[in-house]
Amino acid sequence: MPKDVGIGASTKRREDVRFLTGRGRYVDDIDLPGQAYVHFLRSDVAHGRIVSLDVSAAAAMPGVVAVFTGADFEGVGGLPCGWQVTGRDGQPMAEPPHPVLAQGKVRHVGDPIAAVVAETRGQARDAAEAIAVEIEELPAQVDMAAALAEGAAKVHDETASNLCYDWVFGSDDAAIEAAFSGAAHVTTLDLVNQRLAPNAMEPRVAVGDYAAHSDESTLYTTSQNPHVIRLLMGAFVLGIPEHKLRVVAPDVGGGFGSKIFHYAEEALCTFAAKQLRRPVKWTSTRSEAFLSDAQGRDHVTKIELALDGEGRFLGLRTHTLANMGAYLSTFAPSVPTYLHGTLMAGNYTTPAVQVNVKAVFTNTVAVDAYRGAGRPEATYQLERVIDKAAREMGIDPVEIRRRNFITSFPYATPVAVEYDTGNYGATMDRLLAMIDRDGFEARAAESRARGRLRGLGINCYIEACGIAPSALVGQLGARAGLYESATVRVNATGGVVVMTGSHSHGQGHETAFPQVVADMIGIDASQVEVVHGDTANTPMGMGTYGSRSLAVGGSAMVRATEKIIAKAKKIAAHLMEASDQDIELKDGQFTVAGTDRSVAWGDVTLAAYVPHNYPITELEPGLEETAFYDPANFTYPAGAYACEVEVDPETGQVTILAFAAADDFGNIVNPMIVDGQVHGGIGQGIGQALLESCQYDEAGQMVTGSYMDYAMPRAVDVPFYKVDHSCVTPCTHNPLGVKGCGEAGAIGSPPAVVNAVIDALQRGGMAHVTHIDMPLSPSRVWAAMQG
Repeated sequence: MPKDVGIGASTKRREDVRFLTGRGRYVDDIDLPGQAYVHFLRSDVAHGRIVSLDVSAAAAMPGVVAVFTGADFEGVGGLPCGWQVTGRDGQPMAEPPHPVLAQGKVRHVGDPIAAVVAETRGQARDAAEAIAVEIEELPAQVDMAAALAEGAAKVHDETASNLCYDWVFGSDDAAIEAAFSGAAHVTTLDLVNQRLAPNAMEPRVAVGDYAAHSDESTLYTTSQNPHVIRLLMGAFVLGIPEHKLRVVAPDVGGGFGSKIFHYAEEALCTFAAKQLRRPVKWTSTRSEAFLSDAQGRDHVTKIELALDGEGRFLGLRTHTLANMGAYLSTFAPSVPTYLHGTLMAGNYTTPAVQVNVKAVFTNTVAVDAYRGAGRPEATYQLERVIDKAAREMGIDPVEIRRRNFITSFPYATPVAVEYDTGNYGATMDRLLAMIDRDGFEARAAESRARGRLRGLGINCYIEACGIAPSALVGQLGARAGLYESATVRVNATGGVVVMTGSHSHGQGHETAFPQVVADMIGIDASQVEVVHGDTANTPMGMGTYGSRSLAVGGSAMVRATEKIIAKAKKIAAHLMEASDQDIELKDGQFTVAGTDRSVAWGDVTLAAYVPHNYPITELEPGLEETAFYDPANFTYPAGAYACEVEVDPETGQVTILAFAAADDFGNIVNPMIVDGQVHGGIGQGIGQALLESCQYDEAGQMVTGSYMDYAMPRAVDVPFYKVDHSCVTPCTHNPLGVKGCGEAGAIGSPPAVVNAVIDALQRGGMAHVTHIDMPLSPSRVWAAMQG
């Protein structure tokens, strides 16, 4: 088929037509007959014991339908955690219950205490203010080190302490000690990867509905994985059989990880709808989102790198405190362990790597996966300590990386994963060609002439994507398989419907997936429709996160389409009186090899539904196939990034002048979509590096709970990016050879920005500034400059 429409073409996103014209259908657009509204009374203290709770006045307010409290959920399961981590002592992690509504205690500001259901939103909100609740305030744990101190007040009375787990991974103690004792140089760095709020454009929304005639519940929700929500909420929380529970996630306005998880509000709306026999709707405000959406990052780390006299890495060890918040969110335990520790080898041949993570409960909002999820934390630690080591040893930062690059594949790292392919030297070469490094000194001189300090930061990254395979993640603690699914249905007239367990919330699936299927068949992509987001008409799938949609979901589509083509070839063979082994399919035409005999795709698909036209007894009528794909390994995108900045020495203001990204994503289906994904990721990484941070005071009150205090990147804060993905080493174990691109920008960009700022200050004579914790706000940079 023409290469301007199939795999490799920058086809415009078909879904953007409805989004740009205001015709998207989001959960908040769904209003059902007889619908009521729910408002949550949330805790205004971070830690306390509920002494009394009186809802009688609220229940008597105008329009109030019902008021629910924790007592209504005493026989109901709590929100489950989907991943179990085993500590260094061989014991499973502490896993305290997570009630739908607070029972006995509140554990963070925003913890839901009661839910008021009323005829209107205003009535529900007014009635919530009439609830009388008395809370005995307890000491709040906000600082992780203090929470682990002996005698610290416990977030959960059921646990022995505030330690969730103490996890060690990688090389054994003897190997690490040998590496460090034999080192010519050791670089040490203490750093913070600060807490971030995801801030998807669309806040979370849930609408519960119940059909009494069939005893079926439906939840409309802003989710990245509706099948997982159905499994968790149905089986573990509300006890609803899966065949009696439908979960629908229509258009979703971004997620960045925060919409992976099962939330209390979803369970409450579903539960209330059944209890009240009418639909119940909740729409989060932005203020609620800051207090209830799972947040990201929040690591405090000490990292040490051992090197020989030539700058070759001998050993690496890290000690990290990872904040879990007040409760274990769905995938929270996996983020600082298996999504972080397994990537600490980076792109390098370090022979000994050991990672220690202590996960800590605090009286703060839960922390879970946020764009990159563990991979940004690993990359930031590693690339910052490498840059510091290069300066201490007087080695060029590019050269020290080149000396340690992995060059032979497959490569088994000391932290349990095996990279199947890559070419880190090629991506570095491409990056250097993009940034004109040789001309940097002249640009720095021009900045000095204007009273500015210019710096250049360069780093590498690698990530594990295509989150799976089930066998490996099961060994690592996952409580569910991480395969993906697809059903491909060919209509009699040749059109194709692809039903996928993956979910699109900004990735462009409705454009990229048809490109894959259409390319395989040789038809126009407009003949292929994608259906997703509804558990009632899609096969069981694990959803979208971890840059897995194309690598895992797309591979399932390939396998299902291969089954379609194999059956269609048999039909075509009968129509042309040939052997199916001699049938070829190209550009929508079936031909007999070596002849001019052919039959069109549409003729074969019609014949499939008129079985007397091909009396082949072993073939069933119709043309529909399903495939489940469980990959053999993770995929490993990698790349090299560069950032050029100016610093105003009088104010500490950082301006990003240029940013370049050279990525190896394997094969590319739609380059335009890939560019957009990288652009967005870099923007979020710049936001973390310079602007964003969730801050709590000593009492556990969030002091950055609105956009007045939580600084989001704006257009003026980011440059025009140079991005390149021409360095291609295809993945060796999936049929498309793809690796994933959705998180790379957010992984590789923070260290590039920080490295650039440190370079600018050091070039300006401030040798004492070796590190500044993110975000590099003007006040922090200025303070560091003053020593």
